[in-house]
Amino acid sequence: MTSLSTIHDDRDFGTPERQGAPITVTIDGFDVTVPDGTSVMRAASHLDIDIPKLCATDSLEAFGSCRLCVVEIEGRKGTPSSCTTPVAQGMVIKTQSEHVRKIRKGVMELYISDHPLDCLTCSANGDCELQDMAGAVGLRDVRYKAPDQSTIANHFTARNNTGEANRLWTAKDDSNPYFSYDPSKCIVCSRCVRACEEVQGTFALTIEGRGFDSRVSAGTALDSFLSSDCVSCGACVQACPTATLQEKSVIELGTPQRSVVTTCAYCGVGCSFKAELNGDQMVRMVPYKNGKANRGHSCVKGRFAYGYAQHKDRILKPMIRDHIDEPWREVSWDEALGFAARKMRGLQKTYGPKSIGVITSSRCTNEETFLVQKLARAVFGNNNTDTCARVCHSPTGYGLGQTFGTSAGTQDFDSVEQTDVAIVIGANPTDGHPVFASRLKKRLRAGAKLIVIDPRRIDLVKSAHIKASHHLALRPGTNVALVSAMTHVIITEGMVNEAFIRAKCDWDEYCQYADFISDARHSPEQTEALTGVPAKEVRLAARLYATGGKGSIYYGLGVTEHSQGSTTVMGIANLAMLTGNIGSDGVGVNPLRGQNNVQGACDMGSFPHELPGYRHVKGKEARQIFEDAWGVDIDPEPGLRIPNMLDAAVDGSFKGLYCQGEDILQSDPDTKHVAAGLAAMECVIVHDLFLNETANYAHVFLPGSSFLEKDGTFTNAERRINRVREVMKPLNGYADWQVTQLLANAMGAQWSYKHPSEIMAEIAATTPSFANVTYDLLEEMGSIQWPCNDAYPEGSPIMHVDGFVRGKGRFIVTEYVATDEKTGPRFPLLLTTGRILSQYNVGAQTRRTQNVVWHEEDRLEIHPHDAEVRGVKDGDWVRLASRSGGTSLRATITDRVSPGVVYTTFHHPDTQANVVTTDFSDWATNCPEYKVTAVQVSPSNGPTEWQDDYAAQATRARRIAPAAE
Repeated sequence: MTSLSTIHDDRDFGTPERQGAPITVTIDGFDVTVPDGTSVMRAASHLDIDIPKLCATDSLEAFGSCRLCVVEIEGRKGTPSSCTTPVAQGMVIKTQSEHVRKIRKGVMELYISDHPLDCLTCSANGDCELQDMAGAVGLRDVRYKAPDQSTIANHFTARNNTGEANRLWTAKDDSNPYFSYDPSKCIVCSRCVRACEEVQGTFALTIEGRGFDSRVSAGTALDSFLSSDCVSCGACVQACPTATLQEKSVIELGTPQRSVVTTCAYCGVGCSFKAELNGDQMVRMVPYKNGKANRGHSCVKGRFAYGYAQHKDRILKPMIRDHIDEPWREVSWDEALGFAARKMRGLQKTYGPKSIGVITSSRCTNEETFLVQKLARAVFGNNNTDTCARVCHSPTGYGLGQTFGTSAGTQDFDSVEQTDVAIVIGANPTDGHPVFASRLKKRLRAGAKLIVIDPRRIDLVKSAHIKASHHLALRPGTNVALVSAMTHVIITEGMVNEAFIRAKCDWDEYCQYADFISDARHSPEQTEALTGVPAKEVRLAARLYATGGKGSIYYGLGVTEHSQGSTTVMGIANLAMLTGNIGSDGVGVNPLRGQNNVQGACDMGSFPHELPGYRHVKGKEARQIFEDAWGVDIDPEPGLRIPNMLDAAVDGSFKGLYCQGEDILQSDPDTKHVAAGLAAMECVIVHDLFLNETANYAHVFLPGSSFLEKDGTFTNAERRINRVREVMKPLNGYADWQVTQLLANAMGAQWSYKHPSEIMAEIAATTPSFANVTYDLLEEMGSIQWPCNDAYPEGSPIMHVDGFVRGKGRFIVTEYVATDEKTGPRFPLLLTTGRILSQYNVGAQTRRTQNVVWHEEDRLEIHPHDAEVRGVKDGDWVRLASRSGGTSLRATITDRVSPGVVYTTFHHPDTQANVVTTDFSDWATNCPEYKVTAVQVSPSNGPTEWQDDYAAQATRARRIAPAAE
């Protein structure tokens, strides 16, 4: 087991950890044994001997520029820097000799002579490494006089007039909404530049000038931090040892005094953070270095976009209304819950027990989700439960379940550091999963190869210091054909790992599949007309994946959100099994889950056909476990999926919905159909932070709690169960699990959970893959990857090591079937959708933060050729129309998309991109086909009549009646 000291110790050891044979050295008279390659500085830290440093930090490779960490080593001349000097067997080191102390004090004098001495009023006072190091070396006086600032200002002004320089050295850059840059406090340690390169991989920062002119630059002479390539991940701010780069929240609110380790509530990477506060006032989020998913890194959303939790738009009091055209009325919790319970029981009495259902949230905790599906099964008495995975990764659950036997990714994120060839298909990690993308880019810079399969030229195709070996820019909707073509090459050219297949897969099924895929119709030459990808490129990419070493596949919604999403997932699984790229470090099939707990929501039994742990409701043994635990009978028939609920509502048989933490009106396809379904229901209960779009059609609003206000767990895309800890008390009075329990009890249940740990105990008792999971174990280990049971007491970072969960890996025939959505004269273009870095999902959270600076509206990307044909210029309003509907938005002309393809995001409700998408869906799971919609683009004068009507309806629906005096 990993030592607890390693898991919980978040000290800065100065330089990165190394792996090597043990070596013993003597430091200041004490012996210490460390791995070969360890720096003297890090070795000393294991003895609690902190060598002064400024340019060194353990998240970056040693740089050796500050000269503050010098030491003496017996038998060696001079005073080497301890951060760049590796230990050697028998080395004897002195860190505090008189000579060393004199050098350090002299170095510190030089730093201080060129630094403002405003410590008492500096925003970094109490959190400044320069200040700390001055104390550590005993500096009490400075012999050198700092240059006169007015003289320097005049010098810079004169240089400006000659074009040699472009700004005063004291000029601050406050352009970024989240942090400030004050060059007057820069000590040119280069930590921020190195963090941008080594950790983030953006290479946005450099050091410009010489001597007193040296400062950090965020780009060209005309660039600010906002206009530069900076992605606001915060790595530079975290690395800065002074107040040069400082969070504006710290400047305004002061240095935080306490912290709580918790888990980010944005994407499926599942980053760990230290929420730092003054009392109950959030000051900043700092990535936790011992977080096993993020390893101390972050993105702009997790690092800075937490302000929504205390936004003025949050609804903190329950509200009810009899009809959706009435204003909301604020009521007590008891009245709201009683109203909701009477409504739902009344609907069941009138229309039957299966007339109501629930939608669970992928933003809520495992414990909260477990209770919502339990509400459906144990209180409502049916299996009408579904979740947002229906519209994103349900094909992952089906496809990987059929081929491997489990509905989840095979690796941990650390595995990417061992990969030799990575395929990224239908995913845009730099925007959707940026912390993972940084780790992937670091591996690519170290020599790994990359194959990108995407209709759009995403950043991974080519950006700073990385370039994909192949970009297969396929036509939307042809994933199956392209994956089959790659597989065809591997089999027909003899690159199959036969030993792996014979040992771990069903050989007869493989032979049948090989016969099928070897047919000439699957060759790159035959499929080129379908996919639009040159046959030569497909062959080269297939050979690279099959023969380039350890191969890994990472995929996203560009795979699953198709009519053949499940087929593509199975094709990807076939590809991995063919080449033996399963069951070890550096390989695997890895779905990049969209929301923070979409994996957990699936694990907890949110689907209408599956109980927690992916066991079908028809299975008597599985039902018996829950019937014994809950004291109820469980319906053996699967319930309704979200699309079925909406269809049944329009037909008149589905009448009531409890929707926790999801906004189906904005996120689900064919917006008009979703609106019609919601409008037909007689009781819609929305449980959320804000009056979202779905709440326009709600009769009960139950205020939700943010991730900062609750205890529980999230499960990320690598099956990692991470603790969510209460940072502040719920502003509405209750955590979400408590609200669900109150509703259940109002409907006659007798639940009595006192803490989420009790819910986890019930999960563990009923769900085999969670059997040994407890809060105590999570506290001890930091996090756990399921399955965690008697066979794997510390969890399972890598799946299918000794064999597949289902026994033998299963090869499945993947016949390409073209989507029913066709282009034609009326709709000649193909629309595909996706996300952008600064925004998240439907934008309910990020739109209520300063992230709107980067993305204030959804835009339509269109190729210059298609724009010219239509007379569209950059920034023009255009109408985007399909067979389902139309909307208007502004155009961005770019060659990131191919001719014939347009692209937009779906973060802003005033655009409502899903009014355009169709109701076509995956054949196995009903996952909507967001990624292929036939459209036409034409010039427009602004929002459509439908958009105006929608906005007006939303305004009416959100009226809140004045409180009675």
